Amino acid sequence: MPRSPLALAALASVAVPGLDVYDVLRSPHSDSDFDVVVVKDATGRRWLVRAPKRPAAGAALEAERGLLQALNRAKEAGLVDFAVPAPAGAATLADGDGRAIVYREAPGAPLVLAEVVGGPGLAASIGRAIASIHELPVQLVEDLGLPSYSADEHRARRLSELDAGVQTGLVPPRLADRWEHQLENVAWWRFEPTVVHGDMGEHQLFVREGQVSGVVDWMDARVADPADDLAWLVASAPEDVLDSVVEAYGMARRETRDPHLLDRARLASEMALLRWLMYGVRTDDDAIVSDGQGMLADLEALLFDEPGEPEPQD
Repeated sequence: MPRSPLALAALASVAVPGLDVYDVLRSPHSDSDFDVVVVKDATGRRWLVRAPKRPAAGAALEAERGLLQALNRAKEAGLVDFAVPAPAGAATLADGDGRAIVYREAPGAPLVLAEVVGGPGLAASIGRAIASIHELPVQLVEDLGLPSYSADEHRARRLSELDAGVQTGLVPPRLADRWEHQLENVAWWRFEPTVVHGDMGEHQLFVREGQVSGVVDWMDARVADPADDLAWLVASAPEDVLDSVVEAYGMARRETRDPHLLDRARLASEMALLRWLMYGVRTDDDAIVSDGQGMLADLEALLFDEPGEPEPQD
């Protein structure tokens, strides 16, 4: 049963001694794994309260807490310009699912991609913010025991995801063939693994005064393919915005040029639909399975049944 906002507010008062809760707002970030609320204190300051709904989610929350503490130190050292939620305290849950974590909210408001225009302003700031994540030392993640994959291991994981999807019989064969061809094209997969956010999107980027001011939701951070953090832009951003992001990103990276970065990002954006379908299969959620099938059918029609861009070359 979901915990009430008032119950989470009470946990916040326990986790942060002296926190005087003035108002409680249900957060749109509540999902199948976490109950989330935003509380305001008497001074108007906002705090985020996140409580796991199951023990596995509680373990992930504790791992993220350690990463956020490391990222706050990285900001103090000048390695990143944006803020991340700052863990302020924790309170043990009575049902044994772990601890609720209370954070000071990152500054700004969530990005609205539809309002971003190409050029040296916000689009470029997005590129620089993502690049600064990818420039972080990989030890920052690896020392916390978070996942770390080589380029070959990352490609193998994607192939395993595809194989599992094909075995369900729910993946359109033309999509499966397209993805298999791209995954077996080893020229695409010669990249240097970096720290990645792992769940990057417009709701994870906060903006203030036309610049990226905060990055939230670090639960899926790992060392892996930097293309994964650009997948949402390849899928949704207008061409001029994408060009501005990628240009600023490239200028902020020290690594040598990655000629297939956007090819892999496009593949990652397409296979995200497969992962959504497989989540429904694993949880026996017929509604999610149906939704995933519909999105894959739409993607197949877009790629194969409508005029579009030619397949990228090797």
